[in-house]
Amino acid sequence: MYAIGEAARLSGVGIETIRYYEREGLIAPLPRSASGRRAFSADAVAELALIRRCRDLGFGLADIRALLGLTRGQPDCDAARSVAQRHLDRIRDQIVHLRRLEQVLTELAAGCDGQEAGCALLDALQGPAGSA
Repeated sequence: MYAIGEAARLSGVGIETIRYYEREGLIAPLPRSASGRRAFSADAVAELALIRRCRDLGFGLADIRALLGLTRGQPDCDAARSVAQRHLDRIRDQIVHLRRLEQVLTELAAGCDGQEAGCALLDALQGPAGSA
């Protein structure tokens, strides 16, 4: 059994984040020692490490909860793929949105080249919403 500091070090998840995950029900309530300290098994540490890898890939808590559920019992690869595909679709939508932002900002910044008075970028930002 590991104390929370050791579980944090081994899993790469911060102590406060572990407490948050427990409050949110992402990890099961942990057994406590007589002094009230959390006691982490090797399986609990491995679950924290899995959560960390999912967070590194940008999965939200609902998706992580679903993936954790799929690791308990008989693994369901089709269901896991479905969760990953939904996440990938969201990422692709974000990429499209970010490319649009990049184009607009590039155009706005280019409007500042060689101006002697005023600032076209600031004028565009101060204009009505949607005009930039």
